[in-house]
Formats: sequence, structure tokens, C-alpha cells
Amino acid sequence: MSDSELKPLKSGRLSALRDALDQGTLRTAHRMVNALHPADIALLIESVPPAQREVVWEIVDPELEGEVLLELSDSVRSGLMHEMEAEELVAATEGMEVDDLADLLADLPETVTQQLLHAMDQTDRERLRTVLSWPEDSAGGLMNTDTVSVRADVPIEVVLRYLRMRGELPERTDSLFVVDRRDKYLGTVPLTRLLTEDPEHHVGDCLDIEAPRIDPATPAHDVSILFEDRDLVSAAVVSADGKLLGRITVDDIVDVIREEAEHSVLSMAGLADEEDVFAAVVPSARRRLVWLGANIMTAFLGALVVSNFEGTIERVAVLAALLPVVSSMGGIAGTQTVTLLIRGLALGKVEWANARWLFYKEIAVGGLNGMIVALVVGVITIILFGKWQIAAIVAAAMLMNLLAAATVGVVVPLTLRRLRIDPALSAGVILTTFTDCIGFATLLSLGAFFLT
Repeated sequence: MSDSELKPLKSGRLSALRDALDQGTLRTAHRMVNALHPADIALLIESVPPAQREVVWEIVDPELEGEVLLELSDSVRSGLMHEMEAEELVAATEGMEVDDLADLLADLPETVTQQLLHAMDQTDRERLRTVLSWPEDSAGGLMNTDTVSVRADVPIEVVLRYLRMRGELPERTDSLFVVDRRDKYLGTVPLTRLLTEDPEHHVGDCLDIEAPRIDPATPAHDVSILFEDRDLVSAAVVSADGKLLGRITVDDIVDVIREEAEHSVLSMAGLADEEDVFAAVVPSARRRLVWLGANIMTAFLGALVVSNFEGTIERVAVLAALLPVVSSMGGIAGTQTVTLLIRGLALGKVEWANARWLFYKEIAVGGLNGMIVALVVGVITIILFGKWQIAAIVAAAMLMNLLAAATVGVVVPLTLRRLRIDPALSAGVILTTFTDCIGFATLLSLGAFFLT
């Protein structure tokens, strides 16, 4: 089924579920909910107001609760887990993979965490401790310690017999990891190669020694780029002394990519990651008020610039009407540059080594667009106000502001990255402040010089 066919189907199911909940037909809703994939159940829970979330959660079958919790955003998941009994939480997390369980432990009550640890065997406890010893946004935090490893000197026939005896493999296993007698990582053997190779050959005969090995301290962002560049399904996580620690699979990388995309979009608007659309009014207002407060200061900087030209505005009132035109065009042009820079930084394409060329390129683009926009705005100004002097001043201010926007759009994200500040969070505010102040000051300064 294609994506175009799947989207209406999913939308129709969710709409039918919401109708069933509104009408109070819980038996129908129960049947429909538990026929969905856990990710779709999570989407449904996040798509209804908080009061209805508890109703939906109550009709989710217990065997699906753990998988649904993993698919929920942090804030929604935390709220549901807070209302669950300890025994229910233990049952929901039973049988989870170590990396998934590590993601949930921070939200679990201490009593539940202790019960889970006591219920684990020594091997699983050690695996969980290994994952938790690394930051959540690192390769070590992403990895799953459930791996299948073999020796290079073992015949392929023996490996195939072992796999049949094992009965099942960890999910998304596309290759086996090859280690020596001291668990030192040597490379991988794709399952497809094992199935097609002569059974009498040894594992070492089809060993891929070029397979990526990821240090556990590697940031999750860098891991996602590696997976994207190499089209990986899984990759080994190897310690500094060469020992195999675990593996990272593509499903975890998809989550990283999605979270980074959401972070870039939400942070530019001053919103928290995984902002709950249906969150209560007071918490939502409190989170957004911080960003609004920061923008108040930048707005008053623009007002301060304008206040210094009160006399000019009184004598040439038409300039006041043109202030938004100049500032908004600079803001839009600067936003285009900032967006490109932030994306380039995120993908590892932009760094200080190539920043000079990029700076000159954006200046050239800003200058070319500035001349075209200035000409258009100048013509429109003559048509509306009939004064070529004002048209010339507006055109000059427009050109200068677009050049300034291009400059700020390149310099600010690079500087913030150098200072270890997230460009997506701060670059937009700084850009708007600069383009507003420069646009206002340029237009009013030229007006004061030539018209008064």
C-alpha cells in the first residue's frame, strides 16, 4: 500500500475512533484501538484532550501498553505513567529490549525501577547498566546490547546450525558481528553472504573488515549522519580497547532524525521539544512566556532606534508607513540565509573552513536580490506616494538591509555554534533584532539627511 493510500486510511480510522469515544461506545472503541499498531495508538492518545487520554489508555490491552509507552512523547508518557500502579508498570515493561527500557527508566518511580532490576537476571542487569552509563544522546545511549557474535575461524555450516538452534534473532539483524576470543571486534558478516557462501568455508572468508565501528561516546547526531551516508541497517558499537559493546539499529536512528527535525522547528519558535498540543493552558502559557519576554527586549531596541528620529518622522510622515516594508523584507531574506546555514551545520556541510566562500556567496545573493527588490519597491513607492526622492531612499535602505541580513544570517549561526549555543534556538531572535534595527536606522537616517 502506498503512502498516499495509507494516510487517508489512518486518518479515517483515527476519526472513527474519536467519534466512538465522543459517543461513549467504548466496546467499539476497544476493538478499534487494539487493532491498531502501537504507534497509531500513541498518535491517537496524543491527538485527544487530556481527559480523553485516560479513557483511551484504559481500553488499551495490557500486552500493548509497553510498546505504546515507547511511542509516546516524553510529556504525555510521563503523565500516563504517573497514574499507573506499580504492578501495571512492571507488567508493561516486562520483556522490553534493554535500550528501550533505558529510555523509560527516567520516568519510572524508584520503587518500580527497583522491582524491575530485581526481576532481571545478572546478564540483563549488566547490559542495562552498560547502556545507562552513557549519555542518552550518544551512541552508547542508543545501542542495544542484544547482539549475535561469532568467531572468524568457525565454519559457516556450524554458524547456520547454531542460528537454527537459537530459533530467533534480535529484531533488524542484517549481519552477524565477528569477534576474536577476547571479544575484540573484527568486522561483520552479512546474513545474505552466510546463506549464499559455501558452507565449508569459514566465517573469516567472508568477513567485512570495512564495516563501521562506532565509539560509544559519539554524539547521536553524528551517528545518524553515518547511517544516512552509508545506508546502514545496523552498526557495531565498539569500545576504545576494541571490544564489542552492542549495536545500533536504524529504527533508533529514525527516532533521532525525527527528534532533531522537531527540535529545529520548535526551537526557532521558542517552544520546547515534543511540545504537547493539548497541554493545559497554564503550563503552555508559562513555557511560551519566557520566549515572549526575550522578544520584548528586542522589540524595544527597534523602538529605541525609531524614537531617535521623531523629528524626521514628524516632517516626513510617509517614512513611518514604509518602516515595516524595509524591516520585514530584511527579516525574510535573513531567515532564508539562517535556515540554510542551520541545516548545513546540522548535516555537517558547513564549518569555518568553508565559511568564507559561503559568506561571499550569500553577500552576492543578498546584493542581487536587494537590487531587484529595491527597484520594485521604489517603483511601487512612486506610484503610491508620487515622490521619487522617497522612492530612492526606500530602495537604498532596502538594498542595505538585505546585504546586512545576508551578513548576519551567515555570521550569527556560525558564531553561536562556535560558542556551543544551539543556532536554531537563538539565531532567529538575533537576526530579527539586527534586521529591524538596521532597516529602521538606515531608512530614517537617509530620510533625515536628504529630506529635512
